[in-house]
Amino acid sequence: MTSSSTVVVASPPTAFSGIGWHAHWIGSEPASGGSPTSLGAIETPAPFHRTMFRTTVTLEAVPATVPARLTADSRYVLIVNGVEVGRGPARSQPRKKRYDEYDLAAVLHEGTNTIAVLVTYYGHPTAFWQPAVANGGLGLDAVLAFEARIGDDWLVSDDSWKAHSSTAWTSPSLEGLEGVPVELVDARELPVGWESPGFDDSAWDTAHRRPAFHIGGFGRTQPPTDPYGALLPRGTAPVGGQRVTPAEVRVSGKVTFAGAPGEHPVTRVSAALHEHAVSSDPVAVFPVAVPSGYGEATIVSLDFGRVVVGTVHLALQAAEGTTVDILYRERPHSADESESFSIPRTGARYIARGHDDRFDAVEVNGMRFVHLLISGGDAATVIDSFEVQERLYPHTGEAFFRSDDPEIDALYRAGIRTVQCNAQDAFTDCPTREQRAWVGDGVVHQLVHLTTNADWRLARAYTALGNSPRYDGILPMSVVGEIESSGGYTIPDWSLHWVHGVHNLYRYLGDLDEIRALLPTVEGILRWYLPYVDDRGTLADVPEWNLVDWSSVFVTGRSSLLTALWVRGLNEFAELSLFAGNPGAAQWAAGLAAAAALGYEDFWDERRGTYIDHIAEGETQAPASQAAGATAIVSGLAPRSRWDRILDAITDPSTLVVRSWIGGDDGAYDQQKIADQMRGVQRIDWDADREVVIAEPFYSYVVHDAVALGGRAGDLVTLMRRWSQFLVDGYDTFGECWGWGTPVHGWSSAPTRDLVAYVLGVAPAEPGFASVRVAPALGTLGRAEGAVPTPHGFVHVSVDGDAVALSSPVPVVFVHADGTEEALPAGSHTLTL
Repeated sequence: MTSSSTVVVASPPTAFSGIGWHAHWIGSEPASGGSPTSLGAIETPAPFHRTMFRTTVTLEAVPATVPARLTADSRYVLIVNGVEVGRGPARSQPRKKRYDEYDLAAVLHEGTNTIAVLVTYYGHPTAFWQPAVANGGLGLDAVLAFEARIGDDWLVSDDSWKAHSSTAWTSPSLEGLEGVPVELVDARELPVGWESPGFDDSAWDTAHRRPAFHIGGFGRTQPPTDPYGALLPRGTAPVGGQRVTPAEVRVSGKVTFAGAPGEHPVTRVSAALHEHAVSSDPVAVFPVAVPSGYGEATIVSLDFGRVVVGTVHLALQAAEGTTVDILYRERPHSADESESFSIPRTGARYIARGHDDRFDAVEVNGMRFVHLLISGGDAATVIDSFEVQERLYPHTGEAFFRSDDPEIDALYRAGIRTVQCNAQDAFTDCPTREQRAWVGDGVVHQLVHLTTNADWRLARAYTALGNSPRYDGILPMSVVGEIESSGGYTIPDWSLHWVHGVHNLYRYLGDLDEIRALLPTVEGILRWYLPYVDDRGTLADVPEWNLVDWSSVFVTGRSSLLTALWVRGLNEFAELSLFAGNPGAAQWAAGLAAAAALGYEDFWDERRGTYIDHIAEGETQAPASQAAGATAIVSGLAPRSRWDRILDAITDPSTLVVRSWIGGDDGAYDQQKIADQMRGVQRIDWDADREVVIAEPFYSYVVHDAVALGGRAGDLVTLMRRWSQFLVDGYDTFGECWGWGTPVHGWSSAPTRDLVAYVLGVAPAEPGFASVRVAPALGTLGRAEGAVPTPHGFVHVSVDGDAVALSSPVPVVFVHADGTEEALPAGSHTLTL
């Protein structure tokens, strides 16, 4: 039967019309003022702080629906009658600020209801937030806009609300690669039950309306206002998940600890772990009683058995002043490890009030291991519970893949879990160390969503969020956060992967209006490279950080890799331009690609049957990589007659070597290698005349594209087994690189996409899945089956030996083993492969 299941490709209609709001921007203090004549004045933002807002509403009856929407600068937690309703807003550039919608009917009741909102203002850019350019009234501290329609009436944020800027929360400054805020909570400063009905807020200040304070603002306090512009709906699903508890809990004996109370919690816990061993005998269940008191401390270590991502919730009984310092780790702590900057410095601190003690984290963190250092107070402490509320983008629908090989099936599941751990309000690199939305990394996450998730909204949001070009047309390496905010150097080739993401949307979704809106940015990226086109049509001496891959590839001088990635982008732009009805733009791109093809011949190594990485100072260089050979194929620069030789050369296990300019043998970034590269030192410690540097997990998506394009999709079953090295010691996610890096890195998830698009062989035959191409290539598998989302429903395919059964809601182009194609109507079919 043809599947009729729904695939979510667009956002649901909003309950609110227009861009005008009834709500007012409100804050805890009056606007900072300033002079309307001081155009371009630089405002100083407030430091990190959290503000609590409250109001009440009395209802004679609760309507069937109570639509509400809100946003905040920087982040909010919405609580209605003591029940958390949601968090947000989703990350975005300040002038593309998002809001969230909720139906509050289920949490309201007859009588008096309490609306409470906790708003965090970060003060300085983080990994996922960048400040707005302030105007004297907005963009300087915590502000909120809230409105709800209750029957014919409106409940809006205004100066009838109460506000309290709390001293309970602080956060240490971020340094180096740290981009994830660390929460410090002194519960003695935090009023109990402030978010619940019945709390007496009479001592709180009245909230203040906040105007847009500039010459064109006219004192307006209702959105849309500068510096946020027209507020936009979230456009993606709310995150959620299960509450998870540790698989193991271990407790140390009393330890002497001399750490200063004011130190960073991560520093304090790390120092204690270096000095003291934790019991090897796990405690069975909570509650856990631990000794503590003045001059002594206890370490409690937790293992969740896998990396989990969400907010920490700790319930405890402790004496007033007892300090719980918390360290989140993705790997076990080692007393021998050097304090590499790549190790996450994420954690928290909770200081007990002596009653009603509970730490409910606001910040989302990824962790497998958690270490608690409990010190101070004058009595023993009881840990009643420690849980993580997972906050992940939902993976929905009936998509699946299974085969007769458990190892391969585990890879499929691991890619889904890895991407889900790196999918909240955007696709991120890792949930532990950074949580940054890198514009190159996300293309792999996007492909996993398009092939396994019935909800494609985050796959579309990836291109929308990344559509934030620098003034010269290139994209920031990471969008929304301190990197984009700085406006500094970028990774130019990351923009080319984003271009590929636009092409993916064209193939899978086929939304003409969406593609037309993105094309100007695509063209701007491609034009950014024009000054670096040499007289041979190839790219040379491209500045900034040309990463390409963490593997040891060469991009200096004339670069085959950068040229081929650029030409792939030119070809995709040409196809998109024809789709959008702009043949002139397509002709421009095709002309540049043809000119590059002539000069690209200079990189061909006839002896080895593949392409070298680069030409330096007019001399061809020996190093060749998987990346160079594969990109020559996917760009179309390599003639079809060479593909077999190239694939032989770059997949021969006897000549492949793992090398990285950045990674070390100790499982972390190698700071010496990084320092060398910054000085232009790249040491070849392999046989460059014979050996080929294998791509790291990220760029393997391009390598696998080339293998499939070359008619060897069945070989991917063998090639992807390398990823099994990550699935050990309880980890069920893919790591960053071969032998080093974080253990849950979204960019490594290509095998999941491969199993759907290449092994099962289900991909769009026309834009938007107007028809589907089914080309099974099982390789060493004897049996495989699965369901794949499309905008029209699910395609089901089952292959057992030569027997194929499939059902599709759209016409099918079926590709037999010998390459012949058979056209089939929508519906169910049984065939012989």
